Amino acid sequence: MSRTTHSIRNAKFSVIAQVLGLALNFITRSLFVYLLGAEYLGLNGLFTNILSVLSLAELGVGSAIVYSIYKPLADNDIDKLKTLMRLFRKAYFGIGSIIFIGGMLATPLLDLFITSDTGVKNINFIYWLFLFNSSISYFFSYKRSLIIADQKKYIDILYQYTGILVTKVMQILVLVLTRNYIGFLLIQILVVFTENYLISRKANRIYPFLSEKNVTKIDDYDKKKIVKNIKALFFHRVGAVVVTGTDNLLISRYVGIIEVGIYSNYLLIISSLKVIYDMLFQSITASVGNLGATESKNKVYDIFKKIDFIGYWIYGFSSIALLILLNPFIKLWLGSQYLFSDYVVALIALNFYIRGMRHSVLTFRDALGIFYYDRYKPIFEALINLIFSILLAIEFGVFGVLLGTLISSITTSLWVEPYVLYKYGFNLKVRDYFERYINKFIFVLITSGVMLYIVSLINTDGFLSFFLRIILVTIIPNALFYCVYRSTNEFEYMLGLVKRVFLKKDN
Repeated sequence: MSRTTHSIRNAKFSVIAQVLGLALNFITRSLFVYLLGAEYLGLNGLFTNILSVLSLAELGVGSAIVYSIYKPLADNDIDKLKTLMRLFRKAYFGIGSIIFIGGMLATPLLDLFITSDTGVKNINFIYWLFLFNSSISYFFSYKRSLIIADQKKYIDILYQYTGILVTKVMQILVLVLTRNYIGFLLIQILVVFTENYLISRKANRIYPFLSEKNVTKIDDYDKKKIVKNIKALFFHRVGAVVVTGTDNLLISRYVGIIEVGIYSNYLLIISSLKVIYDMLFQSITASVGNLGATESKNKVYDIFKKIDFIGYWIYGFSSIALLILLNPFIKLWLGSQYLFSDYVVALIALNFYIRGMRHSVLTFRDALGIFYYDRYKPIFEALINLIFSILLAIEFGVFGVLLGTLISSITTSLWVEPYVLYKYGFNLKVRDYFERYINKFIFVLITSGVMLYIVSLINTDGFLSFFLRIILVTIIPNALFYCVYRSTNEFEYMLGLVKRVFLKKDN
């Protein structure tokens, strides 16, 4: 199959699976809030963030080795694949062990972030369940990565989301029948372990060489290259964890655990969209890796501009929709007591747009293996994020934490990442990218203003108001995007992909 066909198939499976998972997620979250309360919701968000910080132990090993796999996969170099996969297995076994041991040793630090009485019993044990669930995945995921690198992510999605669907259905039953949070977590651990075991067996069937014992030692050139990339990716890992994984920690420390629970509802919606869109870009990452290993830089650059435009349409429209629909949806779903101010919602939507617009750049940077050149950027990003988020959180609460995240993105990632991609990936000047970026951002701002004015004219409330907002935000921004961009090559490319997806023309 062609690279485009692989990408389309992966994207189809990604979207369908995530939409089903999203529906069950909202049912589970609604029951969770109703039956257990905001305190448990806050702990859930807090422990998830703590474990994302512990995931620093991964060091970027996965991305470095996966990048090394693209060329031997394209060349069908079985001996080299066996060597790299053995290295991958050893690394991830070590990482899983380090995360578990480090997490256990970090247990006394929980009191730094839980600053008030939550009324929840067995907090340490609940944290240990989160920790165990996180660490066991590393013992199997190296085989999952081979399937994804071979442009077969749809197989991974099938297993992963079957596990998610089973988990959510069983968790709903436990919440309704017992209201037991520990039972809720134990189900997740059981299903995660089973799903990882099954995907590992599937990989063994697809790639029989994984079971072969005659594996040669990795040569010095490949070893040095992987180590160099791991060092660079470790810094990227630090930056990503601090910027995206510490918001709940800071909100818990400087605002309160209840606010963590409220923010986690917004985060559920944002994360659900993010997972869908992440999957769309992950669906093409392996294809981009294959493209970079077999095609000219001009060809790669041409595809980048088209993928970047698709990302702009997706994230531009979605950020406008979040601005218009987030608070009305939360109010209908959970009640006005779970709402943040419109200013906080505007920051959530803006951060979502800026972070989303990085996706095409990061996809091509990682697939082309040029993450070494901006290795120090994440350290500055993390420091700026922490300093501003803490200072602003003291004065402005949740708004301050999110504003700190925005400041760190604008001062670092927004310009450094495309500069590196253009200079080292395409050998081109980055000025053209920034001109297009500014023009796109201005258009999104104008469209947002138009939508805010239009919905302000709606006089009804409740479900009717929300339904009208959905119709308006679906039609008007997309119509404006179409009018402005319909004559561009990038739009023609996107339209062709849409036709292939919905008309099922895969070849």
